[in-house]
Amino acid sequence: MIKDRIVIIDGNSLINRAFYALPPLVTKDGKYTNAMYGFLTMLSKIYDEYDPEYIGVAFDLKAPTFRHKEYGDYKLGRKKMPPELAEQMAPLKEILDALNVYRIEAEGFEADDLIGTLSKYCEKKGMESLIVTGDKDALQLASKTTKILITKKGISNLATYDDDAVFQEYEVTPLQFIDLKGLMGDKSDNIPGVPGVGEKTAIKLIKQFSSIEQLIQNTNEIVADKLREKIEAHIDDAVMSKRLATIITNVPVEIELESLRKTEGNYDQIVELFKRYEFNSLINRFAIQTNKATVEKREKITHRITDLDSMIKVKDIIKDAKKVAIKSITEENNMLTDKIICISMATDKDIFFLDLRAIDDHNSVMEAIKDILEADNIEIIGHDIKKEIIHFAPYNINLKNIVFDTMIGEYLIDSAKSTYGIKELTTFYLNETIMDEEELRGKGKQQLKPSNIDSLKIEEYMCQHGNAVLELTKPIMEKIINLDLQKLYYDVELPLTEVLASMEIEGIKVDRKMLEALKIEFGDKIDLLTKDIYALAGVDFNINSPKQLGEVLFEKLELPPIKKTKTGYSTNAEVLEKLIDRHEIIPKILEYRQVTKLKSTYVDGLLSIINPITERIHSSFNQTVTTTGRISSTEPNLQNIPVKLEMGRRLRKVFVAKEGYQFVDADYSQIELRVLAHISEDVNLLDAFEKDQDIHTRTASEIFDVPMDEVTSEMRSGAKAVNFGIVYGISDFGLGGNLNISRAKAKQYIESYLEKYSNVKKYMTSSVEEAKKKGYVLTLMNRRRYLPELHSSNFNIRSFGERIAMNTPIQGSAADIIKIAMVKVYESLKKNNLKAKLILQVHDELIIEAPGDELDIVEKLLKDCMENAIELKAQLKADLSFGDTWYDAK
Repeated sequence: MIKDRIVIIDGNSLINRAFYALPPLVTKDGKYTNAMYGFLTMLSKIYDEYDPEYIGVAFDLKAPTFRHKEYGDYKLGRKKMPPELAEQMAPLKEILDALNVYRIEAEGFEADDLIGTLSKYCEKKGMESLIVTGDKDALQLASKTTKILITKKGISNLATYDDDAVFQEYEVTPLQFIDLKGLMGDKSDNIPGVPGVGEKTAIKLIKQFSSIEQLIQNTNEIVADKLREKIEAHIDDAVMSKRLATIITNVPVEIELESLRKTEGNYDQIVELFKRYEFNSLINRFAIQTNKATVEKREKITHRITDLDSMIKVKDIIKDAKKVAIKSITEENNMLTDKIICISMATDKDIFFLDLRAIDDHNSVMEAIKDILEADNIEIIGHDIKKEIIHFAPYNINLKNIVFDTMIGEYLIDSAKSTYGIKELTTFYLNETIMDEEELRGKGKQQLKPSNIDSLKIEEYMCQHGNAVLELTKPIMEKIINLDLQKLYYDVELPLTEVLASMEIEGIKVDRKMLEALKIEFGDKIDLLTKDIYALAGVDFNINSPKQLGEVLFEKLELPPIKKTKTGYSTNAEVLEKLIDRHEIIPKILEYRQVTKLKSTYVDGLLSIINPITERIHSSFNQTVTTTGRISSTEPNLQNIPVKLEMGRRLRKVFVAKEGYQFVDADYSQIELRVLAHISEDVNLLDAFEKDQDIHTRTASEIFDVPMDEVTSEMRSGAKAVNFGIVYGISDFGLGGNLNISRAKAKQYIESYLEKYSNVKKYMTSSVEEAKKKGYVLTLMNRRRYLPELHSSNFNIRSFGERIAMNTPIQGSAADIIKIAMVKVYESLKKNNLKAKLILQVHDELIIEAPGDELDIVEKLLKDCMENAIELKAQLKADLSFGDTWYDAK
C-alpha cells in the first residue's frame, strides 16, 4: 500500500522549458524573470493537483560528471545557456530556499542520477514517486509506483507514464528504454548510438533481442545485411551509448527524507523576493499565511447593520470619523436597474456592514447613507471608486468628497502591471492575504449571484476590502509623493473617475432600425462575396479557415507562398496585401474579411448590448489598462470603430443624438506633433504651427526642398507618413512598406527629415539615452513608464524599448492633455448648469450631446477647455463640428 507521495522535479529541464515557452518578462530594473515565473507557476500547479507530502528539485552542477570523463565528447556542441536564462538560475534557487523546497545537487553526477537514486529509495520505502521533467530519458525510471510526468506543450500540460504506459507507447519496458537510447543515440547529449538506426528500427531490434547485450551475441540473426553490418561495426558505440544513457540509481549520497517534507516557507522572505521580481500575482499562491493581528482587529471592530434604526445610530459615528472607505456589491450588471445588496463603510476605528437583503425599508436606509456620502466634511476613499459612483447613481447619491482611489494610485506608480486587484495590492504592501471577488463568488458556470452568497461570507469579504483600502492609502500616497505624481493624480486622474462614470451612465444613443438594416446589408454582401470567392477558387471551402484558404491559394491556384507557419501557409493581411495584384480572388478575400468583421464585431455586437430601457449603449471606459495613459473602452470598444473604409465610417451613422439635441464634436489637430514641437523645441516645427500652416505640406516642402505651393499630393502623403512615423522610430524598411517605395528612397526621406528638423533628431537620441540611465521616461505631467526592454541583449526587444522611449513622452503627454481637457469640460458643464453632457472620448476626440439652445455656449466652452488644457510652445488647436449623428459631426 502506498504510504506517501514525493514529487521530484528536474530543475534544469523545467526552467529551460519555461524559458522558451514564455515571452520575455523583465522587471523594472531589467532583470529577466520569465523562466522563474513559468517554473513557479508549474510548481503551484503541482502543489494544487498532486498535494505531495515530500518535494525536492534536482539541479545539475557545473563540475564534469563521470560521463564526461568516460566520453570526452559527451554533450559536446550543446547550445550554451542564453545569458537571459543563466541569470535566473541563482534567483530561482533563492526562491526555492525561501519556500523550503529542498534542492538536490551533487558534484560529479547529473540531476537525472540524483532523481533516479531518490526515486528508487522512495520506491523501496513503499512511497509513490512523481518525477516532473521534460526529458524522456527519465522514462527508464517508470514503475508501478514511480510515475514520470513529462511536460508537453510548453509547461501547461503533463503526460503521465508508469511502466505500463511506457510499454504501451514504445513497445518496450522502462529498462529496455535504455537499450533504445543505446541504439538510437541522443543528439541533445551527443551520445553516438549506431549510425543510421532510428526509433522504429531500434524498437524492432529490442523486441527481437530484449537487450543490446543479447543483440551483440546474436547479430547473425539480423536478416538485413546492411543493418547487421552497421551493428557489428559499432558494437562498442552501442555499449558505451547505453552506459552513458543509463541513469545511476545508487549515487553514494545520504538521503534524509525528512528534509524533503513539504512545509510552509518563510513568509516574509517569500513576499520580499516575489516583490523584487514582480511576481505579484504569485504571492497569494505561495504566501498563504494571514496576519493574525489584523484578523483579530477586524473581529473587534465590525458592526452589522440590519435595520434603519441601527443605520441612524451609526451615522454620527461615521461622520465624526471624517474619512470613510466605501465598498458596495450589486445584484446584476445593469447600471440602470441594478440594486445594491451590500455596503461596507470602514473608518479608522470601525467597520460597518449593511446587508440590504435583510432590510425592508431600502429607501430610508439609502437616505441615511446619502447624508454620509454627500457630506462636505467626510472624505471618501475606495478601490475603483468609479464603480461606486455608478452603483450609487440610481439612488440619486453623489459621492461628493472623493479624496483617494488605491487602484488609480497604483496604476500611476506602475502602469505596466497586469492587475491592480485589491488582493494583490494588500499582499504587496501589507503582507496580508485577503479574499477577492473570485473566491467570494466562484468562477465560470459555478459563479454565484451575490444574492445567493452567505451573508457572513460577504461580510468577511466586504470588511476585509474596506480595511485594506484604509491601510493601503498611506503607502500608496507616499509613493505618489516620492515619484512627484501629486499633480497628475489629484488634478487629472482622480477627478477623471467621476467624468468617466458620468459618461458610462449617460451612454450614447443608437438607431436600432439602422443597425438591423446594416445587418441585412452586410449579410447580403458577405453572401455575394462568398459566391464570388468560390467561383474564382473553383471549389467551395471555409474562407475563415487559414488552413483551407492556404491550400486553395498556394496549392490549387499556385500563388507564390510568402510565409509559412508551423501549421501551414500564412494567410494574414500582410501576406494577402503582397499578393493583391496576383489574382482577383485576393481583393475579394480582403473585402470579405473586412465586412465579416464589421458585421460580427460591430453590427451584431452593438445590437446585443443596447440597453432595452434607454436604447443607448453604455460602454465601460477603462482608466488603468494602457501603459501610455490612454483611456480604453470595452463592451463595446468605441475606440476601434473603423473609419478608414466608407463601410466602416457608415457605422458612425447609427450613433444618434436624442431628440432636440445635437452632437458637438471636437478633435485635437496634430496633438502629438505639437507635443513633439514643444518637447524638442524644433524651430521649423514651431514655426509651422505658429503660422498655422498645414504641417504635412510644410514638412514635404522641407524634405523635398520645394516651395509649399509646389508640393504634390504624393509628396504630402510621404511627409505625413514620416511625420507620424518618426517618433515611433520607424525604419526605412517600415516606411518603405507603408508608402510602397524602395528602402533606399524611404531612407532618403528619413535622413532629409532629420536634417531639416535637427532638434527632433536630438530629442530622439537624448530620450533613449536618458531612459537607459534612469530606466524610465516621463510625460509632461510626470507620468512615468518603466523600460526594462532597453537592457535586453535581444536586439528586437531592445529596439522596441528604444522606440517606446522616443514615443511615450509624446503619446503619453497627448493622453494627459485629453484627460485634462475632459476634466475641464465636465466641470465647466456642471458649473454652468447645462443640460449638455460629455458622452464620448475616442483618441483625440471629445463628443458632447447638447440641446439646441445650448449649442453656442457649448461650442465656446469645449473649444476653450481643449485649447487651454495645458500651455504648449505649439498652441493646442481643436477643430469643431456639429451633427445629428456621429458620422455627420465628424
